[in-house]
Amino acid sequence: RCVLRSFFPQLLEPVCEDKPAGRAEPSERTNVLALTDDLHLPVAVPEVPSSPRREFPADWSIKTRLLFMSSQPFTWAEHLKAQEEAQGFAQHCRAAETNLPQSIQEPKLSTELRCAFQQSLVYWLHPSLPWLQLFPRIGADRKIAGKACPWSQDEALQQVLMSDWSVSFTSLYNLLKAKLCPYFYICTYQFTVLFRAAGLAGSDVITAVISPTTRGLREAMRNEGIEFSLPLVEESRTGKQKNSEVNLETEGANSLQVGNSTEDGEEPAPSDDDDDESFSWLEEMGVQDKVKKPDAISIKLRKEKHEVQMDHKPESLALVKGTNTFTLLNFLINCKSLVAVAGPQAGLPPTLLSPVAFRGGTMQTLKARSVNAKARVHLAYEDIFSLEIVGPVMPHSLHSLTTLLKSAQRGAFSAVLYTHEPTAVFNTNLDNASPALSKETVCKDLPTCGLHPKTLDQLSQCPALGKSSIRFLEMKDYAYTWKS
Repeated sequence: RCVLRSFFPQLLEPVCEDKPAGRAEPSERTNVLALTDDLHLPVAVPEVPSSPRREFPADWSIKTRLLFMSSQPFTWAEHLKAQEEAQGFAQHCRAAETNLPQSIQEPKLSTELRCAFQQSLVYWLHPSLPWLQLFPRIGADRKIAGKACPWSQDEALQQVLMSDWSVSFTSLYNLLKAKLCPYFYICTYQFTVLFRAAGLAGSDVITAVISPTTRGLREAMRNEGIEFSLPLVEESRTGKQKNSEVNLETEGANSLQVGNSTEDGEEPAPSDDDDDESFSWLEEMGVQDKVKKPDAISIKLRKEKHEVQMDHKPESLALVKGTNTFTLLNFLINCKSLVAVAGPQAGLPPTLLSPVAFRGGTMQTLKARSVNAKARVHLAYEDIFSLEIVGPVMPHSLHSLTTLLKSAQRGAFSAVLYTHEPTAVFNTNLDNASPALSKETVCKDLPTCGLHPKTLDQLSQCPALGKSSIRFLEMKDYAYTWKS
């Protein structure tokens, strides 16, 4: 029986050493405070929806840490043998499918499970600078400050790094276009871009979402001829228009409340149509010549003020579709603001993250370790087992790991998910106009993109989390509940 909801407030001393997965050295014995601080364990588990499902929705945000907890030990994830590690790498490179039984009686003895675990930890990165933490990049100045950055004052070296980066970026885009790469991320010091292949997230064309954006970036994209939309701004305007229509109907039905109907309303976002027609009532009254109307410059400034107000916010998310993504590729390669010109990240190219290999990419693995401890529950001590995964956890990795745990932990575990907040907005449903694609169509179009068919099926669905992301995930009796 899983009693994790009452574990953490009464967490006591650990009963064994931390055991990193793979070939890492185990850390020293630690007390409860160090354990809690190190793993960032929550004091209380948030409430979850009461409706369990066999699958959780796709989460397109990047996670910085996962903390799995279970009443069953995670010893199967510890100290992988050299052969198991090598087999896991080979399975990843060959995109081998691993289909485990619903329940594994002896997980520690399952070589298939341990190899699949190693396979699920692999991701690809560019550039590769082992002494620098290249994810996350937004807000990373403190972690990079003081580290050796020989390119910061060397323009020739910066040009070499950017030239190499451009080759890798182009390689990823070509793989995406050929449906040999399902998606990839570009992480700059100011914003993140998610490119998705046609067939994913309910879209029948290649899409790129950029967040957060600024007025300057959007203006530069327009000047380059890149057609894009601001889905969340348009959604807000549509919502306000519908509310306005409802208010008018209410006013018509009850004229006594006309004076109070707009007292608490928000100021609507300015639009082109409003500016052309907002003074028509003056003509109806015959006083249009006696009232000074704002000129074009004033109207433009009002629009610009509204546009600047959403800068750096989730609402500034921009969507680029179809052939415009190729124009975006060239724009980003030549965009001077893509790389910082001052500060700790000066001259450092953006980070490329991909689930599959690409030219110039370096194979990396997420860091994993297990921790065992005891907790007081109802005047008794019970074992608590946890598995921590650290690194840039992309959507396919989250799904692969939960699929493994479903079998290894006998359908009962929970997880706390730590989101890189600027990427949470990628879960917004951006393609309402595109028809939902059938599973058969997606599998036909993306057969060799490197993902497991079940993972591909999840990522092909239209995003359902809105501007939020999954924070807590729990499985009981092989059914998921989650909290976003």
